[in-house]
Amino acid sequence: MINKELLKIIVCPVCKNKLFLKKRKELVCVIDSLAYPILDNIPILIKDKARKF
Repeated sequence: MINKELLKIIVCPVCKNKLFLKKRKELVCVIDSLAYPILDNIPILIKDKARKF
């Protein structure tokens, strides 16, 4: 699971807005409609790896 303190400071690499944890499997940016995967408790904050929702 991702550290709660990390969630407070981590932002979307595209728009720099807050990311929200969704089902402990991805970080979601509601502004850009992007979901970034979390692999082995490491968020993959690369736009090309994100999925649109």
